[in-house]
Amino acid sequence: MSDTENARQRAKIDSENRRTGRHNETEQTETDEETLLCPECSSPTLVTDDGRGETVCEDCGLVVDEDEIDRGPEWRAFDSAERDQKSRVGAPTTNMMHDRGLSTNIGWQNKDAYGNSLSSNQRQKMQRLRTWNERFRTRDSKERNLKQALGEIDRMASALGLPESVRETASVIYRRALEDDLLPGRSIEGIATASLHAAARMAQVPRSLDEVAHVSRVDEEEFERAYRYIVRELSLEIKPADPTEYLPRFASDIDVPKETERTARELLENAKTVGIHSGKSPVGLAAAALYAAAQLTNEKVTQSDVSDVTDISEVTIRNRYQELLEAWDTTPFASGGESGASA
Repeated sequence: MSDTENARQRAKIDSENRRTGRHNETEQTETDEETLLCPECSSPTLVTDDGRGETVCEDCGLVVDEDEIDRGPEWRAFDSAERDQKSRVGAPTTNMMHDRGLSTNIGWQNKDAYGNSLSSNQRQKMQRLRTWNERFRTRDSKERNLKQALGEIDRMASALGLPESVRETASVIYRRALEDDLLPGRSIEGIATASLHAAARMAQVPRSLDEVAHVSRVDEEEFERAYRYIVRELSLEIKPADPTEYLPRFASDIDVPKETERTARELLENAKTVGIHSGKSPVGLAAAALYAAAQLTNEKVTQSDVSDVTDISEVTIRNRYQELLEAWDTTPFASGGESGASA
């Protein structure tokens, strides 16, 4: 009987403790909500001034809190080099490295922190440390695969002049393909090239198939097959390439004025309105539009110049050029002077 009473007493004490804890949490929540309001006018618009270390009410100007703790660095830097030198944290994580940048590298220079050369015994020791460090960074086949692929993506992106955001997206796409086990039976270089091409298309800075295949280590047929495969298996949402997305780069390479580029853009917009762009290569349309715009604006640009920059044959440029000008002449907004120039 005494055991039953003791159990009931313990249960009663536990219930009281739980009820008291919930009451304390409710009071704490109410206190936290009250601290978000101005004690003078009960306004919720409180602004923190990091320079003065104060929290001020915007409505009445009351200083609600002062001498706040500054959780930033205690040092100051006036340029990027000084900031890097004084910073005591590492680089942010990135998907462009197989270990996300969390591991360390041992430099290849055989010098100490003061710039003095190492002795022969120290050089042998550092070489051994480099070897083991490299082994620990890539512990299994999947990490070695990822390291090789991300290196290929970075190399090709540099050759194509793609920004860092595209490289990051391509790295994420390749990681997804590796996690979904899409690589067996396909080359690492092929999937890496397809991932980079898909990332460039998604970022609206596309490169033509010929340009990508030119810097890749695989042929164009294997690269296209890998591209279609990962787009289908990963359900990537990639819109059809727009010819106008190629114009700024081509116009810059050919070195034509802004007026010519603007006219080429109008030619392409008119072609999309008429509907002659369907089924045509966007790169070929962009090349032909630039050549046609150069003729309309009296710029000395030959078909050979455009072909060399865009890697499109002169025959294709002539065919698309005629189609663009015919559509331009039939539109109601085409001026007589432009039509005469095109004739």
